[in-house]
Amino acid sequence: MAKEIKQSESQKQEMPLGKINYIMMAVCLVLIVIGLCLMAGSANQGETFNYDIFNSTRTTVGPMIALLGFVLMAPAILYRKK
Repeated sequence: MAKEIKQSESQKQEMPLGKINYIMMAVCLVLIVIGLCLMAGSANQGETFNYDIFNSTRTTVGPMIALLGFVLMAPAILYRKK
């Protein structure tokens, strides 16, 4: 019985991702949410045309930040401590 306990302790399974991976993924998720929030805004209502839908923040900056979050997610998952 003592041998079984020692074997199970020595065969501890490691987590597939470390603490730094989860931190990096959380940062990427925050970037994605910020990008999506920058793209959000009011739409056209009734007879008036809302020119704010062509704002550079909604059309360029927001999508670039969200894309950066998605692109950096892969290295965040694949990162291994040396």
